[in-house]
Amino acid sequence: MPAKNIFRGILIMAMMIIVACNKKKTNGNGNNPPEADRRVVKQNLQHVWEILWGPDDHIWFSEREGKISKMDPSTGNIVFSSTINDVVASGEGGLLGMALHPDFINNGLLYIVYNYSSATGYREKLVRYTFVNNTIASPAILFDNIAASGIHNGSRIRVVSESTGVKIYFTTGDAANSSIAQDVNSKNGKVIRLNADGTIPPDNPIPGNPLWSYGHRNPQGLVFANNKLYESEHGPSIEDEVNIIEKGRNYGWPTVNGPCDGGEVSFCTANNIKEPIWSSGNSTIAVCGIDYYNSDKIPEWKNSILMTTLKDASLRQLKLSADGNAVLSTSIFFKSEYGRIRDICVSPSGNVYLCTSNGGNDDKIIEITKL
Repeated sequence: MPAKNIFRGILIMAMMIIVACNKKKTNGNGNNPPEADRRVVKQNLQHVWEILWGPDDHIWFSEREGKISKMDPSTGNIVFSSTINDVVASGEGGLLGMALHPDFINNGLLYIVYNYSSATGYREKLVRYTFVNNTIASPAILFDNIAASGIHNGSRIRVVSESTGVKIYFTTGDAANSSIAQDVNSKNGKVIRLNADGTIPPDNPIPGNPLWSYGHRNPQGLVFANNKLYESEHGPSIEDEVNIIEKGRNYGWPTVNGPCDGGEVSFCTANNIKEPIWSSGNSTIAVCGIDYYNSDKIPEWKNSILMTTLKDASLRQLKLSADGNAVLSTSIFFKSEYGRIRDICVSPSGNVYLCTSNGGNDDKIIEITKL
């Protein structure tokens, strides 16, 4: 065989290998979906913070500078957009968490948490709007005067139906003042629980107090699954956490980082500390939004918490035990492919959507349909 034909054959084989590797890249801890099974649904966005699948089969998302949008996930077309004028974006603050009422299709109730400026300084509040005639109107402040900062503001929201009615759960950060996380009379460093109208449920742990749990640093992920409330939380320089949130429990910050060990044990014993089901160990990856995956569409992810990260710039799969009380294994996807990944949502059909938070005007919403 002529030498040039041998060379041509080797070149073709090399190109085929490169293409195959590019279509399905390994990251040392699992395979990413091929490019054909990923799609950028929307780009040219700015600091997307919340992304959720609405009961109207559209994706709702917030951008930190103050914009709320509704998007057709099949086309990426924005069918509604509105700006909240008194949002003040400063550092990590701005328009943060968003949730829809369980009966949103009929009542149009939408809940957001955002930061603003007041006579007493930078603050945070929970506000309910009504979506009607393709606009949001009738703002009602449900919970206000939460201390805010350029860092550590939380804040995820989940609105769920319980036997005693619809309840709002949302997270607040310590606003860069770690000592207030242990103060049960402070609104910061907490998981807050309210009725749908902003009043305090009588079955909260402390009568007349909105606190559901305390001792949190900067919780940025929240999801209900397996009859449990899972939360993700930034550690200082070690021990990012995933917790199961229980009524009235203390999660340790600032005295305890991650599991109770060493000099933390006595504090844990004396203060009803609930230990995390997962932690990042001796470093941090800046854990952020979480969602629960239990669809047959991507069977490898079934019964898992899917968690986005900022510093690590990846999607983490936390495979759960059958009872949902423990993490059995972890896998990493998309490391450094999209940059900082802020949040995640799962459609009823099992498609997964990620949003980035890199700044500028080139943040994206990405769809994953299979592995």
